[in-house]
Amino acid sequence: MAYILYRFAEINLIKTTMKKLILVVALVALFSFDVNAQVYQYQTVTVIESIIPNGMGRSRMISANETRDYKVATSTKTGEKDKRNKTDRGELRVKGYDETKLLNFFNIGGIRFQNIATNDALVTSKINTMAEEGWELAFVNSGIESDAGKDDGKGIYITRYIFKKSKTE
Repeated sequence: MAYILYRFAEINLIKTTMKKLILVVALVALFSFDVNAQVYQYQTVTVIESIIPNGMGRSRMISANETRDYKVATSTKTGEKDKRNKTDRGELRVKGYDETKLLNFFNIGGIRFQNIATNDALVTSKINTMAEEGWELAFVNSGIESDAGKDDGKGIYITRYIFKKSKTE
């Protein structure tokens, strides 16, 4: 009987030791992971498609090749003696950008579906090229501008494609 009690105590000691060992290994593994947050860089591609009849509009895909710091053009308002941001617009203006010609939705005959398919092919080509360069499509944002008043036949569709990729340090 004493031998059975001895073996029972020995097994419990082994179980307790194993539990402690597993806990220590789990804690070491948990704290050995790199906890730095992933940092991304972003790139915006804007597509503007005209819906002005008779082919009179201008449709383009635009992407900047230069960067700007938004803080230069920003002023903080407090309601008391607010100062106006006096940054020269010429200093803000990006001169280096890609402008891809797109076709207008309308021509003299009305809606031109071939033009829409062409624009889709060009935008898809840009998205695929950026994906090959390591960019991931993160967000798509779109809007429409139109007067919509009496006999309004003018307006634009604007779509912004926001891409991201890991910032390498």
